[in-house]
Amino acid sequence: EEERASTPARSCWSHTFDMAVPVRLTEVADLAALGVTASCVKFGTCGMESDSFVTVCDSSDAATQVYLVELATRSVTKRPINAEAAIMNPVSKVLALRAGSQLQIFNLELRAKMSSATLEGVVYWRWTSTNTIALVTPTSVFHWAIDDQPVKVFDRHASLGEGTQIINYQVSSDHKWCLLVGIAQQAGTTKIQGTMQLFSLEKKVSQILQGHAGCFHSMKVSAADNSNGPPRTAQILCFEEQKKPLSADSSSQGGPPKLFVMEVGRDKDAPGGVFRLAPVPIPVPADAANDFPVAMLPDPKYDVLFMITKMGYLYMFDAYSGKALYRARITTDTVFVTCPADPNSGGGGIVGVTARRGQVLRASLNEATLVPYVVSTLGDHGLAIALASRLQLPGADDLYQSEFARLTSLRDVAGAAKLAAESPRGLLRTQETIDTFLAIPGQPGQPQPVFQYFHALLEKGKLNAFESIALARPVVQQGRAQFLEKWLTEEKLECTEDLGDLVRQEAPHMALSVYLRAGNAPGKVIQLFLERGEFDKIAPYASKVGYDCDYGRMLASLPPQPALEFAKHLSSQSLIDPNAVVDLFMGQAQGGMPPRVQETTAFLLEALKSNKPEEGYLQTKLLEINLRGGNPQVADAILQNQMFTHYDRRYVAQLCEAAGLPQRALEHYTDVDDIKRSLVSMISSAARGQGPPLNVDFVLSYFGSLSPEASLACLKELLQRDAPTNVHLCAQIAAKYSEQIGSDHLVALFESFRSYEGLFHYLGRIVNFSQEPNVHYKYVEAAARTANYDEVERVCRDSTVYDPKKVKDFLTEVSLLVCLSVCLSDLSVEKKNRRRTLFHTAGARKTIFQSVHWTFPRPTSAPHS
Repeated sequence: EEERASTPARSCWSHTFDMAVPVRLTEVADLAALGVTASCVKFGTCGMESDSFVTVCDSSDAATQVYLVELATRSVTKRPINAEAAIMNPVSKVLALRAGSQLQIFNLELRAKMSSATLEGVVYWRWTSTNTIALVTPTSVFHWAIDDQPVKVFDRHASLGEGTQIINYQVSSDHKWCLLVGIAQQAGTTKIQGTMQLFSLEKKVSQILQGHAGCFHSMKVSAADNSNGPPRTAQILCFEEQKKPLSADSSSQGGPPKLFVMEVGRDKDAPGGVFRLAPVPIPVPADAANDFPVAMLPDPKYDVLFMITKMGYLYMFDAYSGKALYRARITTDTVFVTCPADPNSGGGGIVGVTARRGQVLRASLNEATLVPYVVSTLGDHGLAIALASRLQLPGADDLYQSEFARLTSLRDVAGAAKLAAESPRGLLRTQETIDTFLAIPGQPGQPQPVFQYFHALLEKGKLNAFESIALARPVVQQGRAQFLEKWLTEEKLECTEDLGDLVRQEAPHMALSVYLRAGNAPGKVIQLFLERGEFDKIAPYASKVGYDCDYGRMLASLPPQPALEFAKHLSSQSLIDPNAVVDLFMGQAQGGMPPRVQETTAFLLEALKSNKPEEGYLQTKLLEINLRGGNPQVADAILQNQMFTHYDRRYVAQLCEAAGLPQRALEHYTDVDDIKRSLVSMISSAARGQGPPLNVDFVLSYFGSLSPEASLACLKELLQRDAPTNVHLCAQIAAKYSEQIGSDHLVALFESFRSYEGLFHYLGRIVNFSQEPNVHYKYVEAAARTANYDEVERVCRDSTVYDPKKVKDFLTEVSLLVCLSVCLSDLSVEKKNRRRTLFHTAGARKTIFQSVHWTFPRPTSAPHS
């Protein structure tokens, strides 16, 4: 079962603290008021590993139970668990329990046991990390990882042996050092003596220190020898040292306690040396001579140390100087357990629990009052300036102003530059300061004072906006862009649009980097992307910063080739309408500029490569641009490669015809009238030498794509327009497609124009392969009428296909009566008799042909057969 209790949050508890002190003191919770048994709030039974939870084991009743107090909500959970000690993990709800030699770890959220172990005689334990618990026995120190068993790390030194109470154990953040702290009553006195064992995990050796409290702290330190170089992170051991008296009956108290701050783990001969402060006396009040520290913890946010004593005194020290910043008694009760406060909730500091009363107190640095307190109460101006500079705190403005004036009046340029560079909140980092350094005369062999100041600023960190421009201007004027590049790489300059404008004069590539970092000049970033040809970066950048790009204006501002590349990229990303690009490129004719035909063509070839139906208009436009723009060869190549299929074919055909590409025009026409007109124009132009030479092979091939009716119509048009010129071509066409068109139609065509020469040439190409009697007859007729008598003789002699009677009648009709011997036999004579010669002898044949009166002109040549 679980019982929960809570109380409303209390107001801040000041305990005589006023607003002028440099420490805020707050009561986080009152355990007794929350229902926790006050007598159980003591060392050993109460634990606090973080400022999230306090655990209390209550065995005052018969049934032992554990209180889990959540400090953020002041809620209490009671669990009936038989344990003598409990500690909560610093970052999660994982609870470790100890009962005698039995050790267990539970995950409260999962309600599961995570690990268990057995170890006799544990006198002190605590979490040293999120997954490791330190266990101290009378003789040794163990580390217990959650997923393992306890492992001995080192043995306790004899000086921390019997009679010593272990009150603290620390492990450095680099896990190389351990610090075991114990106290014991000095023999024969009432004084409590403290002893600490510093153990090196790497070297496995121990060193004994005399004192009651100590801690490890990581902080940035400069070189001990003041050499140049960036600060480095150092592992610092901080502890209070209290020497033992010379003897038990001696009146000597062993000297006043001192604060030691020293770096551990670094070789003394390492570059820059080792960080170490001279021991600083701790200002113990007169009424606390026998008081001693019980806890010391660092505040990493401010690099200060908090120390709490047995009598309830709180000390705050500066870790860099060791000086005490504040001391006050915050409680009359003993603070027996402490932990660091979360710097993200309330500004860091230290949290402690008072014995018996159960007050949970938090002490933290007050930024607003620290420096004024050091100035007015401690009177340490140097410390005040150092704190204000390091922590960027208010309160020392007048000190800085007066010190800067003093240094500049002494011409201490280095000192004034360092002071101004480190001034809090940029107090002295103004244009007035730059003007002051500009007014100081330079010294021979030394950099100008203003450059010494900028050097100090660069050593300190990053320049502000006007400092960056003030430094960049002379560098640009001197043409030393390499320094700008170095500072930009090291992020030493504050990038602004004005700085980018200045740098652009010398190095555009660096200006781009400046504009990008400035974040308020997207237009100039994109302009530089354009100038550098980095088109692929424009759209992603514009989308990232929410900039609305006018891509049309950008394209219009670019030279032809960059504009083309940019347009291709935009189109591939669907960021611009290709029609807009075409209109833009071709619209360059305005203002006397010629249209960008070449770029438009290249763009469209890329944009239309997918050959989509919806792009038919642009396909037509692409061909039109070149056919009308004086580049018909480009259009011809596009058409030849058949790259597009969705353009306006008739319109393109007309353009081709007008541009002197008759063949392409014919390939695209589908209307017979268009075809006839274009065909006649192409052939006649070639004949007159006014166009490209006629490609007969193309014409012959082209007719193969026409229907028989269209072919006849075209042949008729050719013969009708110019029969003498076109007759041989028509004969070739007729012969090639005789079977498709039909020989009867073709014969009729030629006869309609009384073109026996065309008929003779046409039939002469097919007669030897034809089995149609009419073909043979018409060939004999055409040969006779064109005086190709050898062909008449050959066909009559060799052919077995023609009709003898019909041939006889024709030959009779044309007065070749002496040739009737071919038909002497009866018409029923077998076909083999048809092979008889029409002429008995060559001499007789010659006599016959010479005796006949021919009415047809004798041809100059016979057709090929």
